[in-house]
Amino acid sequence: MADFTAGGIHALPSKPRSIGDPEFDQRIRTLVEDWGCNRSCDLVQEMIVTALKMGRDNITVADLKLLNRALRELRYAARVFAPYAAYKKVVVFGSARTPPGEPAFASAEEFARKMVALDYMIITGGGDGIMGAAQRGAGREKSFGLNIRLPFEQRANEIIHGDEKLINFNYFFTRKLNFVKETHAVALFPGGFGTMDEGFEVLTLMQTGKGKIFPLVLIDSPGGNYWKTWFAFLSEHLLKLGLVGETDFNFFKMTDSVDVAIAEIVRFYKNFVSYRWVGKRMVVRMNKQLSAGAIEQMNKDFADILLQGQIEQTAALPEEKNEPEIASLPRLVLVPDQRQYGRIRRLIDAVNDLSE
Repeated sequence: MADFTAGGIHALPSKPRSIGDPEFDQRIRTLVEDWGCNRSCDLVQEMIVTALKMGRDNITVADLKLLNRALRELRYAARVFAPYAAYKKVVVFGSARTPPGEPAFASAEEFARKMVALDYMIITGGGDGIMGAAQRGAGREKSFGLNIRLPFEQRANEIIHGDEKLINFNYFFTRKLNFVKETHAVALFPGGFGTMDEGFEVLTLMQTGKGKIFPLVLIDSPGGNYWKTWFAFLSEHLLKLGLVGETDFNFFKMTDSVDVAIAEIVRFYKNFVSYRWVGKRMVVRMNKQLSAGAIEQMNKDFADILLQGQIEQTAALPEEKNEPEIASLPRLVLVPDQRQYGRIRRLIDAVNDLSE
């Protein structure tokens, strides 16, 4: 089960909620069975209960329309992405205003083309500029477009226009949710307010543990200083004012080289597969076991974030039985300080570097 919250979804209660009337509960169960629900039927029942309760909550028509439209958009997007679950994906963000002759345009096209050659798929906002460049590099078959309806004319770029993998969203929040839910890495090219918004959202999700940690690469034009200027603001203002910590800078890598950015993404998944939380325990899944010496080194290097015990190498935990497809993978289990996600990002690097 893909879980972009890295275990948060697994921790949600699985017992269906009651509408408060046993007779109605049974009618809902019967309705779901008669409809032919074939998986997670208890969750479908709960969504029906929630919808029925809203009918008595004196919710405004505007709110009901928003909730209804959001759910429809999320359902449709999930259905589009489902056949491609086996592919790793990279989201490419950047300005829609970057013309084809700009170096950043060429870099985005090259980046997408090389990621597809490594069997990744590309996700963009579906527009022109950097998005269109990445779409062109990836090609129609290996890319998705998550387009947003705007008050002024907004047409998808010519590569993804008309494709079944083009998804049109009415709301930015449903669109942004799908960007972070479906991706395995994010590449940021120079852009405006939208690019800043998307980049800071990803950073906030990783910093707070509300989203899974994945590679975030900030790619400048060759010799450019866009991201250096951005980083100078973070260092000179946010860091010095104590509004962020120095380890928060572990979440991203800045470069003006497409190849360096790609190497950062590939390295992240060299041995590391995924992680999830089981209570206070962090369970890291790996492709292969680490040596006893590597475990000893990790316990030494990351003692500062361990709240209790040590990092131990184990088999799958009983609580992971709902993910049988990865049950055979070796695990690391630890109890880290969940305020130290920047250090946890470095721990993932160690999982990869110490596997050699």
